[in-house]
Amino acid sequence: MNTLELLDRLIAFPTVSRDPNRELIAFAQDFLAARGIEAQIVATPDGRKANLFATIGPADRPGIMLSGHTDVVPVEGQAWSSDPFRLRVEDGRAYGRGTADMKGFVAAALALAERTAGRELSTPLHLAFSHDEEVGCVGVRSLIERMEQAPVRPLMCIVGEPTSLRIATGHKGKLAARATCCGVEGHSALAPRALNAIHLACDFVGVLREQQDRLATEGVRDPDYDIPYTTVHAGVIGGGTALNIVPNRCTVDFEIRNIAQDDASQILNRLMDGAAKLVEQRKAAFPQADITVDVVNTYPGLATPPDAPIVDFVRLLVEDPATFKVAFGTEGGLFDSRLSIPTVICGPGSMDQGHKPDEFISLDQLASCDRMMDRLLDRLAA
Repeated sequence: MNTLELLDRLIAFPTVSRDPNRELIAFAQDFLAARGIEAQIVATPDGRKANLFATIGPADRPGIMLSGHTDVVPVEGQAWSSDPFRLRVEDGRAYGRGTADMKGFVAAALALAERTAGRELSTPLHLAFSHDEEVGCVGVRSLIERMEQAPVRPLMCIVGEPTSLRIATGHKGKLAARATCCGVEGHSALAPRALNAIHLACDFVGVLREQQDRLATEGVRDPDYDIPYTTVHAGVIGGGTALNIVPNRCTVDFEIRNIAQDDASQILNRLMDGAAKLVEQRKAAFPQADITVDVVNTYPGLATPPDAPIVDFVRLLVEDPATFKVAFGTEGGLFDSRLSIPTVICGPGSMDQGHKPDEFISLDQLASCDRMMDRLLDRLAA
């Protein structure tokens, strides 16, 4: 099967992060097994989801790992021109949910595995397919735990997120948290006698904005990013049950996306200090006042030096030798920090098409990715 045929099969699995991915993983496992390649499956405790790891070639030495996630974002509320889980090829583009982000790369990796037949590899090829990347690089962590115990780890890693096959050496880290603001309920006609938790939450959002302004004007800079500083963002706020009730609880979901020079935990501490001050101002009149902050998810950034051997190696595979950094996060930071595997991000398609209706990848990008894979195969067999 060629890359486009494999992409057609992969798109047909509706692996939205909230749903299982086991059918896709089973397909990949069977595809590899039919070609004499054994894959390890690392499943979740409930068995609904799984990661896949396979080594092609000698297992007693480190090789090159191709990493990709199998989950996709939802399609609800988006105006698609056709079934998002059925590949449509038109005008030099392949349309479908996940074509760019990032089943195009996964399909190319599987096609490469098929082309290893009959080739004796002196350096092994590793395939790592994970779940739940879109919700904070969650699924890959169990695979990393398994790899931590392995006698041999990959020498280097290429994460195939869409970069138009340019070499990305870094991305920001992320810390996601929830602030729970507690007030005192009451009748809205007597609102001043109560403590409105939504108002308290809005005051906390003000703390977030003050911190963002400080980072934007005084924080360290990394000019390789489109937004060259650390950002703080409030994404979801929820509270209240009825208009005539002063609410006693409100939550704010927020995130910190930090460049390598910034420590997200220190920024979080400053935000919590601001929250404590807000509470202290209200404690005398309302002892129940409180703001608690819980970290929901975090993953590290990636900052591979542009002169690292992994960068020089991938330059031999692609047509554009320039490096840059991407705004979105990947599992690459976890591979680097947890396993000390040098990592870059390089894959077909553009994130400009990701997460949108009528997501697509150009056929030219798929063909270029196949050429990259062929160059990789030649080097593994050298």
